Amino acid sequence: MSNKNFIEKAYQIAKEQYAGYGIDTDAVLRKMHDVVISLHCWQTDDVGGFENPDAELNGGGIQVTGNYPGKANTLEEMRQDLDKVMSLLPGKQRLNLHAIYGEFGGTFIDRDQIEVKHFQGWIDWAKERGIGLDFNATCFSHPKADDGFTLSHKDESIRQFWVEHVKRCREISAEMGKQLGTPAIHNTWIPDGSKDVPVDRAGYRKLLKKSLDEIFSVDYPKNHMKDAIESKLFGIGAESMTVGSHDFYLGYALKNNKLICLDNGHFHPTEQIGDKISACLQFLDEILLHVTRPVRWDSDHVVTLNDEIQLIASEIVRNDYLKRVNIGLDFFDASINRIGAYVIGTRATQQAFLIAMLEPTSLIRKWEESGKNFERLAWLEVMKTRMFGAVWDYYCLQNDVPPGADFIPEIQQYEKEVLLNR
Repeated sequence: MSNKNFIEKAYQIAKEQYAGYGIDTDAVLRKMHDVVISLHCWQTDDVGGFENPDAELNGGGIQVTGNYPGKANTLEEMRQDLDKVMSLLPGKQRLNLHAIYGEFGGTFIDRDQIEVKHFQGWIDWAKERGIGLDFNATCFSHPKADDGFTLSHKDESIRQFWVEHVKRCREISAEMGKQLGTPAIHNTWIPDGSKDVPVDRAGYRKLLKKSLDEIFSVDYPKNHMKDAIESKLFGIGAESMTVGSHDFYLGYALKNNKLICLDNGHFHPTEQIGDKISACLQFLDEILLHVTRPVRWDSDHVVTLNDEIQLIASEIVRNDYLKRVNIGLDFFDASINRIGAYVIGTRATQQAFLIAMLEPTSLIRKWEESGKNFERLAWLEVMKTRMFGAVWDYYCLQNDVPPGADFIPEIQQYEKEVLLNR
């Protein structure tokens, strides 16, 4: 167990160490309040939702592995789990909802019929906790998505069904932002694509553009909602062609002033999202991140403090992009304790930003601009061994959440008392 006095003493030593590099750790900890992460609700129940009593994920490039006990089976259980997660995290979070998580009262409401009233309970829940909400249309796990096409479907009735669904989701998002006083980001991702080589790639993309134009024909105040569009390299059943490719959505976002959503699992394994951030922000006002951990492909593993997430955080901090980059998580792991997965993934993301803020960037940039690349590399390596952990533990102490490994027994106790009794 961590000792408060030890943490405070260690912090004072770390504070002096970082001060020697020109870093004010107290100011850094205040700056960490700007790192607001949108938690993805679907980690609690494996992307099942509450649209149907026996909801099962059924396609669209989405696959959750594992059957660890304790899955949330009701909205009440989901909210209980989310409260537990947030009690173990420093800083302030948001919540990112998918459209299948409405309060439908046991009645089947098809997706082209959802309304604000089905999400008012979530708005009230968020208001009580003083947090914001984000939202996503759910264009998968539905009979009208079984063949792998939604907004680019060549059956006009099916295409219009999905257009109407996304229109309603944008309206719901705007109301969320209006009531909560912080704009909701509505993100559109679709599974549309082809398992084998298609002939009419252009035809599908023309239909997707037509659908997006129809969807975005209604404007909402930006202080209520913002639109994001998300690409993917490939998915299960869409290995040969994805209609909504990065090139397609980046072009659409640039032309129509939408946020591009960069999911670091949606690109080739050798591509780095950290390298794309500064490129996109030369031309776009804002972007959205979906932070995950791909393993060989987009398998949405729990985020860990690895080189990829560190590059993402460093690029944002080094360039003062925090106000222009919206940070969300997107992973779903049912092979381990779901609450633990949340806490590990969110803390790892927060830690990456803290490490980035503790970097003497102006000093290292000076070496770079002088062509002193040995010195640049040396300083980057030196900073990896500084007393980051002491600053992190003190940050947790400031926020009255468990420092170090102290969150582990709390989750174990919650599992014993709550999760294993479901």
